[in-house]
Amino acid sequence: MSNFSRYALVLAIGVFVGVALTLERAVQAEREISSQTLPLDELKVFTEVFGKIKSDYVESVQDKKLLEDAIHGMLAGLDPHSAYLDPESFKEVRIGTEGQFGGLGIEVTMENGFVKVVAPIDDTPAQRAGLKSGDLITRLDDTPVKGMTLNDAVKKMRGKPDTDIKLTVVREGEPKPLEFVITRAVIKITSVKSRMLEEGYAYVRITQFQSETAEALRRELSSLKEQADGPLKGLVLDLRNNPGGVLNGAVAVSDSFIRDGLIVSTKGRIDDSQLKFTATPSDYLDGAPIVVLVNEGSASASEIVAGALQDHRRAIVMGTKTFGKGSVQTILPMNNGAALKITTARYYTPNDRSIQATGITPDVLVEDLEFKKKEAVTGRVREADLARHLEGETEQGQEDSGEATASMTSMPDIETDFQLREALNLLKGVDIVRGLDRG
Repeated sequence: MSNFSRYALVLAIGVFVGVALTLERAVQAEREISSQTLPLDELKVFTEVFGKIKSDYVESVQDKKLLEDAIHGMLAGLDPHSAYLDPESFKEVRIGTEGQFGGLGIEVTMENGFVKVVAPIDDTPAQRAGLKSGDLITRLDDTPVKGMTLNDAVKKMRGKPDTDIKLTVVREGEPKPLEFVITRAVIKITSVKSRMLEEGYAYVRITQFQSETAEALRRELSSLKEQADGPLKGLVLDLRNNPGGVLNGAVAVSDSFIRDGLIVSTKGRIDDSQLKFTATPSDYLDGAPIVVLVNEGSASASEIVAGALQDHRRAIVMGTKTFGKGSVQTILPMNNGAALKITTARYYTPNDRSIQATGITPDVLVEDLEFKKKEAVTGRVREADLARHLEGETEQGQEDSGEATASMTSMPDIETDFQLREALNLLKGVDIVRGLDRG
């Protein structure tokens, strides 16, 4: 065979292989495009509905309103925490995270079209008025809540300080709705409070997790050590009715007591949602025992802290099962000044336990006996009770039972707070055992 023939043959084979590879890539690209094809039939139905409303509805409706309502509905159908924030609502969210705003002082969620109280915040008008975890708000002034979005309801509850709003509340076990007239105030959330319980035994309450909470906690611990004139024998960390807050605040608080290892991880579908937060080598209590108090109003960031300290065996968790809000919401600003708040991941404790819809089970179960009779009346609301909640991955399908705990006062009295008294007794017992071990 001549050189020319050999070159021609090699060229022909090369062209054939190239064509084959091109065809293979084209088929693969077609498959990828096919898998991402828009749902044309469903969009056709959407367009048809849009057209019918425009032509046949009793009143003229602006296109912008119809499309925004459609977006609201699309997100509301996902889970209770995903939402579309119009520019004004987005501004309200940013104000709320600064730790100061005008309103009532309650953490709320949406359930079956009504506003449900997750927990009242300490030292706020709502807490002083007697609102409780599990209360169902049906009217704001004379306006029915049914039909409102959660953002609309929150916007209505906020307002100028010293103005009143009437809340109509349904409480399980009560024969008729309750009415609360509450005066709005500037909500300045003091996230950390502390005092000495007895000589050497300290108490710290975290009401909500903010970006500066860990720094405030460390200042309080230093002050408590000065009062004790030396190292503390033990600490009661009270997270009851703490509805959560910012993730970084929870991580930093956990890091205040854990010397090394994983604090919390997040897992979702996209790479940005795969995160791990680890501890730095510091313990601001120098190994002194900790009892963490939790209840049904302890949610989100509170559960991260309780779960981290529990898994590292750094603390004993006492109280009742927590709320079970273990999902991560990411706020994505939009080009029009609005934002998309969407669930992007789940939280996992150091031992890879999902918090979502399961909560944190205490090491020592202690009911709040002071309010036991009232608990049967109030009913308990947890993440697993909310419509369309995300399923947890470790305990799917389990049912929850029990009653709700009444709202806490900001600095509970050890003479009347059964759970706090039991926590102190447990700390003393741990201290005795450690003394025997040293002996």
